[in-house]
Amino acid sequence: MDRRKFVKVAGAGAAGSAVIAAPAIAQSQPKINWRLASSYPKSLDTLYGISTHVAKRVAEATDNNFQIQVFAAGEIVPALQALDAVQNGTIECSHTLSSFYIGKDPAFAFETSLPFGFNTRQQNAWLYQGGGLELCRAFMKGYNCYTIPSGNTGAQMGGWFRKEIKTLEDLKGLKFRIAGLGGRIMARLGVVPQTIGGADIYPALERGTLDAVEFSGPFDDEKLGFVRVAKYYYYPGFWEGNANVSFLANMDKWNALPASYKAIVEAACAEANALCVAKYDHGNPDALVRLVGAGAEMRAFPQEVMAAAYKEAFAMYAELAASNPQFKTFYDSFLPYWKKEQLWFRIAELPFDAFNAQNFQQVK
Repeated sequence: MDRRKFVKVAGAGAAGSAVIAAPAIAQSQPKINWRLASSYPKSLDTLYGISTHVAKRVAEATDNNFQIQVFAAGEIVPALQALDAVQNGTIECSHTLSSFYIGKDPAFAFETSLPFGFNTRQQNAWLYQGGGLELCRAFMKGYNCYTIPSGNTGAQMGGWFRKEIKTLEDLKGLKFRIAGLGGRIMARLGVVPQTIGGADIYPALERGTLDAVEFSGPFDDEKLGFVRVAKYYYYPGFWEGNANVSFLANMDKWNALPASYKAIVEAACAEANALCVAKYDHGNPDALVRLVGAGAEMRAFPQEVMAAAYKEAFAMYAELAASNPQFKTFYDSFLPYWKKEQLWFRIAELPFDAFNAQNFQQVK
């Protein structure tokens, strides 16, 4: 056999293979550009930051072939219309709280958090391991959306009040910015709930349109400047023992993505979820100290307020489950899982945390 002829033919074959393979590789990494509308202003660098983080990681993992351009609340659509914009295809994706949309269906609350419900770890357990995410995705399919957990605030504060809350009577007629089902519970106690996007809360409080506001925790609340116009800072935010932020993608756009791109987005969102909680746990303690130094007066909600809200919350859930099939589907999953998690945390987590909280100042 002519060796030189063999090498020449083999080389041509290899080159031919490379030419043939190149288009296949290119097709597996298509150029895609999406727009993401956040429900948060840029000043909230953690909640807005999960969007920029996901966009960065997706671009890095696809050699910049999949680009997600991030827009703050109001730049394309208002903060509380992100779901609608994704649903109708105005934008490809968003970061938002599902609980903003309970006006469409109270079942939206479950993906974010239920008042007196899960804490952050329990919410993740239910979503990732307890069947919660499957329920959320089936529900969101009805709104032409695909949902992915993508951030969490952890347990929130009870908000900023112009006057002290000493009894249940002090809640009557109070104009309170509060989102989700927490607003409906407070309404049963005489509060007048208001739903306002993050960027619009401070002006309303400053003008006196609102008597009280809740948003998140010290790290975000400090940036929004509430301490300058309302000095009483209440805890706990029993309506949000956690707040899971959802990455919503238009279902048609999501289905059109290559499988590798879908996996990359899922991984980027999971990373953002973990980092978001870590950033809040890191930033909230120092921010709380600064807020007290700036004049905030810490107050715990009176026990009669907590007890009344707790009673109304579970009464309302029973009513909703009896009248709303979607809510019942979620609640039938939530309630036994919630009870199971309370039992475990009561045995292990709670005594450990309580002991440390009572004794940490003794350590030199």
